[in-house]
Amino acid sequence: MANYFHISDTTEAMSRAAADFFSAHARTAIAQTGRFTVSLSGGSTPEALFRLLASSPWKDGIDWEKVHVFWGDERCVPDDSPENNARMARSALLDHVPVPEDQIHRMNGELPPEAGAALYDIHLRESFAWELPVFDLILLGMGDDGHTASLFPHTPVLREKYRWAKEVYVEKLDSWRITLTVPVIESAACVAFLVAGGKKTAALSEVLHGAYRPEEFPSQLVARSRAEVHWFLDEAAGEAVKST
Repeated sequence: MANYFHISDTTEAMSRAAADFFSAHARTAIAQTGRFTVSLSGGSTPEALFRLLASSPWKDGIDWEKVHVFWGDERCVPDDSPENNARMARSALLDHVPVPEDQIHRMNGELPPEAGAALYDIHLRESFAWELPVFDLILLGMGDDGHTASLFPHTPVLREKYRWAKEVYVEKLDSWRITLTVPVIESAACVAFLVAGGKKTAALSEVLHGAYRPEEFPSQLVARSRAEVHWFLDEAAGEAVKST
């Protein structure tokens, strides 16, 4: 386990730091292996990062034709829904960079949840030669309840060991999701969280410094795993790093 903290004065500066990090990882992976495999996150925080990556100088520094894009989770909603994570990523980033269409691997939220998750599980296995995926980079957010991807507190998917993608019903939101599972996330070469705002400081403090209670704070499953974890934080969220 190794956690590295990148604390910026503003959310804009945080996004710029994350864009630099993303670009550097992409160039390194492509130079070493000929491709860059990345899992994108949903929610509002990464949208600014995606828009930066679609603009100069970041857009010009990445060989997008060698980028393979996946997602960490998806809401079970129509593709054209404003709640659809892939729709947001397309609008902010993928419609503006030349990633080949067959290298954009979206989760199908329009299918029944169990079918959509099973399809993505098979797709992951085919894409990674039936070996446990080792993503070059997984981008994640964190909610003020400590969830990440669609790994919510006290949900059965937290204990999933065999599936790589799984459906999950989130009772408090009355919604179905598809999510990557813990074995996939913790096996990544690198994980980067983007966390902004004072509303998340208390949960982040528990994730980093509190007793190990992953059923209560699922992000602990990543923060205290074998993966290299980078935290991109604005000033407000960064207060959690200082707390004891």
